[in-house]
Amino acid sequence: MAETYNGYCVKCKEKRDFEGEAVETNGRRMAKGICPVCGTKMNRILGKAQA
Repeated sequence: MAETYNGYCVKCKEKRDFEGEAVETNGRRMAKGICPVCGTKMNRILGKAQA
């Protein structure tokens, strides 16, 4: 289920909204998606995952 998140694109050096999904990595929730402008992978840390 894709949702919209706001993150920072390292390649464009700008904040952008991106479509992605929340995944759990090392006990933390992260939104992972692709920049709509340049196609680079984007990540945003959302917070701790609930056990």
